[in-house]
Amino acid sequence: MKGSRVILCTGGIGSGKSCVVRAFGVMGVPSYDCDAAAKELYDRDPELLDAVVKLVGSDVLRDDCRLDRAALAGRIFADPTLLASLEALVHPAVIRDFEKWKESREEPVVVIESAILLEKQLPCKVYDYVLAVSAPEDVRIRRVVLRDGTTEEKVRQRMAAQWSDAQRAACADFILENNDLQPMLPAIIEILEKIKEDGKD
Repeated sequence: MKGSRVILCTGGIGSGKSCVVRAFGVMGVPSYDCDAAAKELYDRDPELLDAVVKLVGSDVLRDDCRLDRAALAGRIFADPTLLASLEALVHPAVIRDFEKWKESREEPVVVIESAILLEKQLPCKVYDYVLAVSAPEDVRIRRVVLRDGTTEEKVRQRMAAQWSDAQRAACADFILENNDLQPMLPAIIEILEKIKEDGKD
């Protein structure tokens, strides 16, 4: 029996990836959130936590031997080299966790949600299709300002650090415009029908 086919749902900050993923859920397609998993793995993957401590030092541990995320953030975001080294530990751990999660699923299609998986170009490709979610720049900025209580300038800085919509589109099998004006379910149904017809392994 073939395993589940995997759709990578990706898009820049404020594009509305999570809304699209929830729409897949309505259609019975389960999803794995890479960002959420990365945060959880520090607490449930001893191998990852040990590697992080060896990289940045034991002062990022709390008294209960759990990760002090604020202390870690203070260390890594001030040092781009250290940040890259940490990501080199975290991303493979997330992929390992996703593979375990996928093995437990029986659905024919699953979704992996990540803003940066395409950018990282990991040696192990875990997805079969790429769905790039996009939205007009002003819509994206408005969403993030409202969601995070931040400023337009900071949102633009974060957007500049990510791939552009054009770069993601160049790698995409499907593109979905999430502009708050069009219902998403018809587009999701169409994507699932095309995957069913495709039979791609």
